[in-house]
Amino acid sequence: MRVTHVQSIDRAFAILQALSDGPLGVTALSRRVTLPKSSTSRLLGALIDQGAVEQMPNGRYALGPVMSRLAAGPHPGRHLALAARPHLTAMAEATGEIATIGIPSGREVLYIDQIGGSHEISVRDWTGARKPMHQVSGGQVLLATLSPAQLAAYLTTPLERSSIATITDPNVLRRRLRTIVEDGYGWVIGEYSEGLSSVAAGVADKDGHVVCVIGLHGPSFRFPLPGRKAAIGQLVAEGAARMARDLRDAP
Repeated sequence: MRVTHVQSIDRAFAILQALSDGPLGVTALSRRVTLPKSSTSRLLGALIDQGAVEQMPNGRYALGPVMSRLAAGPHPGRHLALAARPHLTAMAEATGEIATIGIPSGREVLYIDQIGGSHEISVRDWTGARKPMHQVSGGQVLLATLSPAQLAAYLTTPLERSSIATITDPNVLRRRLRTIVEDGYGWVIGEYSEGLSSVAAGVADKDGHVVCVIGLHGPSFRFPLPGRKAAIGQLVAEGAARMARDLRDAP
């Protein structure tokens, strides 16, 4: 009995680990964890009952809200992660790319949740990761909301480079932030990591303060496709606006 229970736990964790790379159908998932399809389906059913896995409208399976709460832990951004889920899911389904939510944490962005896309080649899970604000789209969106004095304080520390395209010139960064304010969203292509693109927009609370950023991440060879940059940016901005309305309407 004990051996059977331990084996089931091992298999359940294997499924959760496989889904951390993004949503999968039951056939692809069973191949990934090297289990019969019937066994995979039974374990998925049990994990769904516990809220650890959820089935998406397209039939694929993804990590559920319980896993998001566990990943976020006691962090004050946990309620934002839960509020963002439907908007992240909509963006991921519309584009096939990874959707994330991040919150400010000092000079960094802390990513507190992620919804996987539908592509086989995708971005790793950023949940729990911290990235310097000037290197990533979400961070640049947050920087664009700072007062002149706050931005000047951020720029007193040299801007660290993580790729050849990272913005390290304060004047260039200031021009980028002005563009983000004008557009309502911000793109970063290869600035954090070569071959990685992302776009983000800010979500304001009831008082009009930007409390988090939501965005999309994908490989630069397909994201964004030619001529789609503005449309995808607008998609993310609209998702952020809808989430902001949800926060304002919340009791």
